[in-house]
Amino acid sequence: MKSIKLSEYPNDGILIDLEDNYSYQQWHDKRAINIPYNELIYNFATLLDKSKKYYVYCRHGSKSRRLASILEIYNYDVTQVLLDN
Repeated sequence: MKSIKLSEYPNDGILIDLEDNYSYQQWHDKRAINIPYNELIYNFATLLDKSKKYYVYCRHGSKSRRLASILEIYNYDVTQVLLDN
């Protein structure tokens, strides 16, 4: 599984914040869109396009790691993004 730090995000794909709407409103990277993990994990086939690159992050890294692993199995171009501390 590919992973990078947020500061290394190359801006060549879609950055997705996996937190719930409330957490997204509290803090998110300005380049990110919000698709909550619980929504994306069950609907990725309809919400994502296999011809695009995706970068996913969450606050602690566990949801983004899990989702990236699953999406790789289905041949999505996905990279986990780790938040810089």
